[in-house]
Amino acid sequence: MAGDLAPGDDELARLIAEYHHWLAVERGLAANSRAAYRRDLRRYEAWLRARGVVGLAAVGDNLVHEYVTHLRSRRADDGRPQFAPSSIARSLVAVRSFHRFCVQEGEADSDPTELVGAPRVPQGIPKALREDEIEAVLRARVECAGDDPLACRDQAILELLYGSGLRISELVGLDLDALDLDDGMVRVLGKGDKERVVPVGRSARAALHAYLDRARPRLRGVAVRRRGDSDAVFLNARGGRITRQGCWKLVREAGARAGLGESLSPHVLRHSCATHMLDHGADIRVVQELLGHASVSTTQVYTKVTPERLRAVYDAAHPRARAATSTM
Repeated sequence: MAGDLAPGDDELARLIAEYHHWLAVERGLAANSRAAYRRDLRRYEAWLRARGVVGLAAVGDNLVHEYVTHLRSRRADDGRPQFAPSSIARSLVAVRSFHRFCVQEGEADSDPTELVGAPRVPQGIPKALREDEIEAVLRARVECAGDDPLACRDQAILELLYGSGLRISELVGLDLDALDLDDGMVRVLGKGDKERVVPVGRSARAALHAYLDRARPRLRGVAVRRRGDSDAVFLNARGGRITRQGCWKLVREAGARAGLGESLSPHVLRHSCATHMLDHGADIRVVQELLGHASVSTTQVYTKVTPERLRAVYDAAHPRARAATSTM
């Protein structure tokens, strides 16, 4: 437990500090995940304090229900809801996790969130590009690559994002020792610092070889690098590790060149990778492993198909759909 609190700190402050310590040390959550929990709990704490609550004894399920209602009622300046259902659900996850921690540690007798249901989050079909649109994106970048080291780098990034379904954080965090291009594999560090090994296809492998052989040495020599950047696979124009923002920008620009406007993002490439693999008959468990999903239910959203595709697959696959039935 974290115990470096000054005398006079109230119970709520003490328990929240201990909870954040537990997330980092005991659960080993990644920094980004801990930051999200911290933001959600800071909002919850401020709401409790505005009502004079500084200890757990005053927190019951009615109060938690009121908090969820409060989040639902918040409006932005334009009158639209300030928090989407997914944001409210995520906030409730943090609140519930905190109260369960307090029960486990013997700081509370019961969990006031136990009977509080999370808001229903609409399950939309992830946006995926058609295969011809992906080809247009990759072809447009190939045509302007030439001897430009940044264009060569961008081609390798686009091929890897689509070819291996990497998250943007996984791609920008890649170091050279994670690549095994001889065997066509790459080792990535995913959510919760979970490591997995994913395959690299022929197109992505060729683009990576071209980048590593011709472009990266030129980028690496342009400036003094920060410590740790020298091992980064993908470098920016100043010789440092490319950032998430830089990766977002180059992907967006690639989409614009291919005539897709602003619809292209690293996440769309990841969605497209999963969708196209399933369209071509990949087993859902294999796609789950490729993407690094903790649960197959997360991957199942990619199995949703349009009525037109359902009809086409049915007509092609079902024996009673291909020909008229014979009369008795």
